[in-house]
Amino acid sequence: MNETSVLEIARQGLMTAGMVSLPILAIALFLGLMVSVFQAVTQIQEMTLTYVPKLIGAGIGVLIFGGWMMSTLVSFMRYCFEHAAMVGR
Repeated sequence: MNETSVLEIARQGLMTAGMVSLPILAIALFLGLMVSVFQAVTQIQEMTLTYVPKLIGAGIGVLIFGGWMMSTLVSFMRYCFEHAAMVGR
């Protein structure tokens, strides 16, 4: 295993981490923005109001995207194990 393959595995790992976390982060960002607009319009400045919609949205996001996230992580782990098996060769 040379430097190129190690860097390729690291690049794949960063890409996989970004792809897997992006749906949940996007949902939380959108819901946070909507709650902030709602708070600005109604002048309700309750700090705990932002946590509940984000938590519910993240849970729904995991339910919707969980299968895809798991299959993406499993395929990356297979890729890592295939390359780890070639270390001694």
